[in-house]
Amino acid sequence: MSTSPKAGLEALLTPEESVLVLIDHQPYQFANLHSHEPMMVTNNVVGLAKAAKGYGVPTILTTVVEDRGGLLIQPLQDVFPDQKPINRTFINTWEDQVVVDAVKATGRKKLIIAGLWTEICVAMPAIQAAGEGFDVHVVTDASGGVSAEAHDMAVRRMIQAGVVPITWLAVMSEWQRDWARTDRITPEDQMAALEHTGATGIATVWEQQLLNTPVAETAGA
Repeated sequence: MSTSPKAGLEALLTPEESVLVLIDHQPYQFANLHSHEPMMVTNNVVGLAKAAKGYGVPTILTTVVEDRGGLLIQPLQDVFPDQKPINRTFINTWEDQVVVDAVKATGRKKLIIAGLWTEICVAMPAIQAAGEGFDVHVVTDASGGVSAEAHDMAVRRMIQAGVVPITWLAVMSEWQRDWARTDRITPEDQMAALEHTGATGIATVWEQQLLNTPVAETAGA
């Protein structure tokens, strides 16, 4: 089991320790998604992917039987245009050695997962990886299940296994940690991710303006 702390500063995510796995955001899975509004999940997973790209977090894309279930949704593929998703037959991603090897090759132990459906293709690898020593976080609002109950029961089950539930904007905020910090992500990449936060993004753009405006300029305004 993971021995990572669940409280304290070391429990928070950092870009240097994180690896992101996005599982089965495909048309077939979206067709029976009923725990969340599909466009919301699309918005959130694309925002999460853009944040990961901006902060330099290794991101692994994977699909299941894509000749029947469809290719990865285009807005997500567009974030990583040169990356071909790992196409699996295993329902449990963590039983596919290609995916596991890709994660282990990063040398990172804070594993962040989002996918469809929560109760199957997210819960299975999350529970197994947690049992193998990974500090697993599941992004609940970039995932979804066939019903609200299915999603909720899956999250509860994963918590019992030591998995940490988190939302995508919380992930990005832990990666950033200080809005005045500019060494982790370019302003362009940051704004690309923040475009997916609605009113929060508008407010943050304003905050960035205030933080990055020299005192002399504000005094003379």
